[in-house]
Amino acid sequence: MKTAVLLLAYGGPNSLADIPAYLLDIRGGRETPQALIDEITHRYEAIGGASPLLRITQSAATKLQERIGLPVYVGMRHWAPWIKDTVAQMAADGVQQAVVICMAPHYSSLSIGAYRRRLDEALAQVERPFAVRFVESWHAQPEYIDAVAANVRVALERFAPEERNNAFVVFTAHSLPASILERGEPYDRQLRETASLLAQRLNLPADRWDFSYQSAANTGVPWLGPQIEEFIVELAQRGEKNVVVAPIGFVADHVEVLYDIDIGVREIAHHHGVRIERPPMLNDSPAMVKILAALVEETLQATPQATL
Repeated sequence: MKTAVLLLAYGGPNSLADIPAYLLDIRGGRETPQALIDEITHRYEAIGGASPLLRITQSAATKLQERIGLPVYVGMRHWAPWIKDTVAQMAADGVQQAVVICMAPHYSSLSIGAYRRRLDEALAQVERPFAVRFVESWHAQPEYIDAVAANVRVALERFAPEERNNAFVVFTAHSLPASILERGEPYDRQLRETASLLAQRLNLPADRWDFSYQSAANTGVPWLGPQIEEFIVELAQRGEKNVVVAPIGFVADHVEVLYDIDIGVREIAHHHGVRIERPPMLNDSPAMVKILAALVEETLQATPQATL
């Protein structure tokens, strides 16, 4: 049986000119207000004019393929290469089963569930759909915890010893509508479990770390909180001066990290006399490739009978 790996990621514009079409896809075909186009364009201008997500994901795929000896494909949810096109290519290549990994460790129906729906729609359109072994979450995977903890230590090392010993660490993830809690989804619980595992690995005292959300959209409905901007102000009011903001819901550099944290949160922190350090993201590092290789191996061993 010809086995392959499919890495799924959110997608991002390759240039400023792509932003209107990119937002149109995210919004399900609804017209985007010009003010929103202008705001998103400003954010991408501030980080260099394009998203690095595709380049990073493709590089990770190439390195993973070299490591495991299986073909590795990349599909994006909201930009090219579209999931449907990648699935069609895999079917044409004779793939019979695929381990599918979303480049996001925590499950919700609005994130991982949306990837799965796009995948199922794509499989329904090919003449010979392949079997799928879909990894729904990997929020507590030891390799992932080890890798993120190592990167948090990198950020802590940027402080002088007397500052480092009393620095505060706040773990973050992309907020989602609070209604997911009413549906009993595991997203919030998984994120807090990841944060707790990282705090244990880093030997952080209970009063020297916390968890916050970031990047909530203005949709007129409640989103999960607290938001990192408000939390940084609260930390400043409590007298904190040195803070590590560690995104754990993201594994790669993109606009929610490079702009929302590195520019937006850093400006607020500076205004309130707080120094912010952010760990490097996993991106296409050897640690990220090790995580993905372990997920592939675990999935193939755990599910001997693949299902369509």
